[in-house]
Amino acid sequence: MPGLANLTHHQIVESGGTVPTMRFARQACVAMTAVLACLICVRAQADDPWIVIQGDDGSGKGKHVVLISGDEEYRSEEALPQLAKILARRHGFTCTVLFAIGKDGTIDPNRTDNIPGLEALRTADLMIIATRFRDLPDDQMQHIVDYVESGRPIIGMRTATHAFNIGKGRTFARYSYDSKEWDGGFGRQVLGETWVNHHGGHDRQGTRGIIAPGAESHPIARGIKDGDIWGATDVYTVRLPLPGVSQVLVLGQVLEGMKSTDNPVSGKLNDPMMPVAWVKTYTSGQGKTGRVFTTTMGAAEDLQSEGTRRLLVNATYWAVGLEDKIPARSDVDIVGEFHPHHFSIGGFTKSVKPADLVSQEK
Repeated sequence: MPGLANLTHHQIVESGGTVPTMRFARQACVAMTAVLACLICVRAQADDPWIVIQGDDGSGKGKHVVLISGDEEYRSEEALPQLAKILARRHGFTCTVLFAIGKDGTIDPNRTDNIPGLEALRTADLMIIATRFRDLPDDQMQHIVDYVESGRPIIGMRTATHAFNIGKGRTFARYSYDSKEWDGGFGRQVLGETWVNHHGGHDRQGTRGIIAPGAESHPIARGIKDGDIWGATDVYTVRLPLPGVSQVLVLGQVLEGMKSTDNPVSGKLNDPMMPVAWVKTYTSGQGKTGRVFTTTMGAAEDLQSEGTRRLLVNATYWAVGLEDKIPARSDVDIVGEFHPHHFSIGGFTKSVKPADLVSQEK
């Protein structure tokens, strides 16, 4: 028997179909055509080297967030899809997540010269970046530079302080973390700091977030108290004072171990404590001023902490000017499955395509 979608009006009449049957069959044909069209659409999206998660209802409805992963160590390719799902499903932001892509079309954070889809920044209301030592070609870097020059808001996570490592003489060499032309490059000039050093013991001393004195009433700190923020990642060294008009929101207490319940270390590592989250503004070459939130936390493992997730969600609201919409305790429940890998150089999961990371679970 031919499939319903292939039945013509003539075939239905010839098989003795009544008028109601004919009407049902026509409706079924239309429905089947729509389903097939959707399947074709999904198939096309599955071939894209990025993912797009449409926002549900929420205060962020109508805002477009572009999240850029690409680091060899801290599993931003796992952290940012989960953050995007939370922002989209819980708060209404439409999110595009970009990845470092290898020659075979799979996610390869070790490839430093390819992040397809950066043209999505043209329509972005916010850029969230978590890259490390990227050396992107000029045509890809141009989209990032254009975004920065537009004065739109930016959130930098963990290794974004040293997001780029671009050789001297290249068009955008000044964005490099070690730039002398633009001291400290994108990290220092836009986010507030470049790569300096590990302050806590790498892979042996975790971080507990302590709300900085005077920051308790800041919108980003809403619903967060001392100790809510935790990460297995260590505290980074930050030179004080931070440049420009900056406000420290969270200080990083270095712990004796890598569990949230570990005691703080004694001595100079916590005296003074280093900032691990702050806000500032930057002024583009066009004279436009944009909001910035930077945290030196943000490995995929760090997002297992509810407080860390809330910090990032609240920062998203603040960055796009929706601070008055930040709930007393924002919903940051994990969406779907989330089992982040421990950070390590080259420790990414092989043979994964962006479409493999998409989950419709709420």
